[in-house]
Amino acid sequence: MLNPTYDFRGRDFLALGDFSSEEIQFLLEEAIKLKQMQKKRIPHPYLQGKVLGMIFEKSSTRTRVSFEVGMYQLGGQAIFLSSNDIQLGRGETISDTAHVLSRYVDGIMIRTFAHAKVEELASVASIPVINGLTDTHHPCQVLADLLTILEHKGKLAGLKLCYVGDGNNMANSLLEGAVKVGMDIAIATPVGYEPDEQVVAQVLALAAKNEVEVTITTDPVVAMQDADVVYTDVWASMGQESEQQKRLAEFAAYQVNGKLTAHAKSDFIFLHCLPAHRGEEVSVDIVDGPHSVVFDEAENRLHAQKAILKALMGG
Repeated sequence: MLNPTYDFRGRDFLALGDFSSEEIQFLLEEAIKLKQMQKKRIPHPYLQGKVLGMIFEKSSTRTRVSFEVGMYQLGGQAIFLSSNDIQLGRGETISDTAHVLSRYVDGIMIRTFAHAKVEELASVASIPVINGLTDTHHPCQVLADLLTILEHKGKLAGLKLCYVGDGNNMANSLLEGAVKVGMDIAIATPVGYEPDEQVVAQVLALAAKNEVEVTITTDPVVAMQDADVVYTDVWASMGQESEQQKRLAEFAAYQVNGKLTAHAKSDFIFLHCLPAHRGEEVSVDIVDGPHSVVFDEAENRLHAQKAILKALMGG
């Protein structure tokens, strides 16, 4: 039985800011255990007989495959629900969808645009709701990122993470995750592309309490100084395709390349949530070079999400 302090059953997983430092550490430890069991081919059917409904309004490779495989490895099943295949895509309300799915499945994962949609779904559903990505948060990805950093650096507290690029959902969730685990974090974006103001305000308040440093700047060199972990993301996310050319011009000075990473520590690791646009937000020599751990990071989506699924849907 889980320690009552860390009993997640019946809760939702919408943003890392909703969880304590101890709860995040617990999930990371669970992910490590589940990864070891999977590597040793030890069966771990903690969710036998359980079904996860997966709503996709944004397409994905890693999110879909990792959640489906994760449910199978945990002894359960996953159902893919495209917005083109369910009535939500034809005007049925979030509330009605939540009520109906709560009668059929044991948990819901949703990958969509507006974060408010996920919050409404969770407020009505009587089963756990997991945020697979919104325009504001990407907590599952960042839990996998923290797992990857822990594996390669042996610790989290005391490290510095530098994120360069668009102040998008990744920047927001990295801010929340970093301060929770005691990492310094520096975010460098062009003017007008800063992280969410509300997220920044909450993170700054917590940073003072946890004695970590948060830097929000427009200067990528300042952000990169002595970084242990370097991170970037695409400059135009799904839904922003019409801004592609404008963003290419405005983000040109924010490419993660050899010249910029020369300001990081010599043993820095490079992360990217993928897919990567080589030659845009990151140069080939970095994403495919010796500092890159992007495929370890991608694999860890599976293990981190299995920890979330087990915690929320187990018991």
